[in-house]
Amino acid sequence: MKKDRLNVYFDPTLTTELENLAARRKVSKSQIVDAALASYLSPDGADQREAAIVRRLDRLTRSIERLERDLTISTEALALFVKFWLTTTPPLPDTMRDAAQAKGRERYEGFVEALGRRLAKGATLTKEVSEDVERFRSSK
Repeated sequence: MKKDRLNVYFDPTLTTELENLAARRKVSKSQIVDAALASYLSPDGADQREAAIVRRLDRLTRSIERLERDLTISTEALALFVKFWLTTTPPLPDTMRDAAQAKGRERYEGFVEALGRRLAKGATLTKEVSEDVERFRSSK
């Protein structure tokens, strides 16, 4: 195969590195420069890197969208519960306030314990609600 002859100029340190590499690999300097230039001009490497980055970005985007959806569901559920609780709970008379506060502290401690157990198991209400929402949507 016929090859074209080119005269190119290299930095002296680059020339030294090229000569050392050619000696170590026992190939000609032309072969090394030819392979390096072919690699540099080949779009495959850059395209592969770009495709890998795009796939990672797509995965991250889907993950963030799921987190956003879960956060929206959690916020709406909490807001709905608070609104319902505030509109249906009658005010307490002053004589019952101390007993109600003690009972409230007891219930809160029970709630925190139950929450800790549930999170330790990995079972989350968000997952359950997401599944329920998906079932609801698919039934329509």
